[in-house]
Amino acid sequence: MKHLLKMLDLSTDEIIDILNLADQLKYELKHGIPHPHLKGKTLGMIFQKASTRTRVSFETGMYQLGGYPLFLSSNDLQIGRGEPVQDTARVLSRYLSGIMIRTFEQKEVEDLAQYGSIPIINGLTDFCHPCQVLADLMTIREFKGSFDGLKMCFIGDGNNMANSLIVGCLKVGMSVSIACPNDYQPPKEILDFAAGYGDKFEMTDCPKQAAKDADVLITDVWASMGQEGEAEKRKKAFDGYQINDELMALAHSDAMVLHCLPAHREEEITEKVFEAHANEIFEEAENRLHAQKAVMVKLMA
Repeated sequence: MKHLLKMLDLSTDEIIDILNLADQLKYELKHGIPHPHLKGKTLGMIFQKASTRTRVSFETGMYQLGGYPLFLSSNDLQIGRGEPVQDTARVLSRYLSGIMIRTFEQKEVEDLAQYGSIPIINGLTDFCHPCQVLADLMTIREFKGSFDGLKMCFIGDGNNMANSLIVGCLKVGMSVSIACPNDYQPPKEILDFAAGYGDKFEMTDCPKQAAKDADVLITDVWASMGQEGEAEKRKKAFDGYQINDELMALAHSDAMVLHCLPAHREEEITEKVFEAHANEIFEEAENRLHAQKAVMVKLMA
């Protein structure tokens, strides 16, 4: 494991190793056990998409690991203002121990890894969100004990979250059922991957069918960052794709609910369902810190 670019690149063993280390680091933090694995290391954090959780969790994680995080906004870099990504990658590789980038195009992340000589962590692109899904898997295992026999149901847009959840959940042995409108399905690359898992993967345009007998229900906002101009169109397209009491009644009685946040209550999820599962959702948010720390240790220690 040289980088974290997308869930498709990780083996099952690599995912489990990250989750096991995340559990250990979480335990050590809760019990006041220092773990300065990255003492003397510096992480450059490139943000072309803003994020509360990503910035705070990576900055805090680097401090707890004994390293130094360096925030770099789009105003601080020449990317997009004439300097090729490959030149930025080669320069930053001489200054930093690793780079986390949160941006739009997956190609930009892949180019940094291709031309640089240090580990690259994908903090989010329009194609995938591996850090979030590692935190989701960590949370599912915490609450359910293992992944054996579990069904994950995703309701909503076939977006970066859906892409990474499909891959991550299938790789750890879960069954996956997603419900999204026909015009908002995941890309062919993801569906071709999922087809290799046979009847462990199901895609439908019927949320009720996807939610039936689910152990974990997950959703995301209908309009992601950069899609605000489509908000009204998307609200119409996703009418009926809300996690609510009706869908929860079809899932197992002990089903958990996750949301990567921020949540638009009464759109993709009702206030009632959100608050009933707030403990799971905010544990999931906390686990971004621990999962990302594990990734940084694996790549940079």
